[in-house]
Amino acid sequence: MYRSALEYLIKWKMRARRKPLVIRGARQVGKSYLVSMFAEQNFSNFIEINFEKDQEVISLFSGTPEKIIKLLELRYNKIIDIENTLLFLDEIQAAPEVFAKLRYFYEDLPGLHIIAAGSLLEFILEEHTFSMPVGRIEYLHLGPMTFEEFLAANGKTMLVDFIQNYWISEDLPDAVHSDLVSLFKTYLIIGGMPEAVLVFSETNSFYESEIVKESILGTYEDDSNKYSTRVNHMRLLNVFKKLPLMVGKKFKYVNVDRNERAQDIEKALHLLEMAKITYRVKHSACNGVPLGSQVNEKKFKLLFLDVGLMAGACGMSMIDIDNADDLMMVNSGSLCEQFAGQHLLYSDEYYKKPDLFYWVREAKSSSAEVDYIISSGSKIIPVEIKAGKTGRLKSLHQFIKEKGVDSAVRINLAKPSVLQDSNKLPGGQSIEYRLLSMPFYLIGQIRRLISAM
Repeated sequence: MYRSALEYLIKWKMRARRKPLVIRGARQVGKSYLVSMFAEQNFSNFIEINFEKDQEVISLFSGTPEKIIKLLELRYNKIIDIENTLLFLDEIQAAPEVFAKLRYFYEDLPGLHIIAAGSLLEFILEEHTFSMPVGRIEYLHLGPMTFEEFLAANGKTMLVDFIQNYWISEDLPDAVHSDLVSLFKTYLIIGGMPEAVLVFSETNSFYESEIVKESILGTYEDDSNKYSTRVNHMRLLNVFKKLPLMVGKKFKYVNVDRNERAQDIEKALHLLEMAKITYRVKHSACNGVPLGSQVNEKKFKLLFLDVGLMAGACGMSMIDIDNADDLMMVNSGSLCEQFAGQHLLYSDEYYKKPDLFYWVREAKSSSAEVDYIISSGSKIIPVEIKAGKTGRLKSLHQFIKEKGVDSAVRINLAKPSVLQDSNKLPGGQSIEYRLLSMPFYLIGQIRRLISAM
């Protein structure tokens, strides 16, 4: 199955000052598959080492890079041609000492192509006792498959090409729009976990895909045993099961379990964040960029890893989606907010750490909340999610007034458009701004379309 990250890997391979690449992402988002596909298409020699399955091989990494290469050649009975070999160190969190060695490969054997990955890598990065290879490695952040990758996996390559080259000024036929809306609704249930997408593409069966998603959720629950020395096992499971029900809402510890201390729930939540199962969308004051420099750590809402897993955990099916006149009525719109959030989270360059923000003002007479805030260069862009074709934009207007921005995005089910909008706020003040209104299925192109506003 096609992943757009493959193009990034090809550019990495060609760079003169390439460093060992570390792929970061949750379990089962397709890290190993991506590397295998990359190796098959770009290298004549591929050595894959899984440190969880083969602990003995760790002992081969105790010497210099040159010595390590010779020992690996003996172990795998392969000549390692530096320019034509990809060395893949999988589940590297099981070998922290090998992770530390990456700096020496960069310094002594810069020509060797090395990729490392690990589903629980964040744990050794947080608690390492070794010397980190600072400045000697680079990262690629991988999330679930996007809607466009989902289309490609299901043979809709012409629709993918249409989306990636579409401009707002172009006519959009009703039939194409309807097809894309229908496929978007399918993605809400299937989601972007590669195995679930693969099974659906092969069988066209929601049932078969549901089995896969349930298995993945079960795997995450089983993983919680690995954290038992850090936090109470049952508390962690409780937080995990509550996450899909809390998407889109301001997080309150009491809503998880009013009988637990906030600091204990916080520890469990932090572990799930490190496993990349959930992400905090933090409130930013939004007075300038970078948005992350103005966050209030106490105000945040959560995203789950994947919308399909969320739908499965909440017991939602395609029937629920098809029968809804307004998707805001399905789980209070949180499914659509999850879809938008997980795409916006990974909408920037692969080497950048995924970050996403929102804005909220809590006041008795004039509370307001904008679903997501992103930046494009020095511009701050508010993004509102409206699951139907229409919806009031009161909070968006308040944000525009307070922050003085001149552009905004509304994501809904209507055809795309750009409007020069003018509104009067309570008190008689007028605001003018450009509103990019775009359907959910174009969200992967949001940064490109914003640049043309």
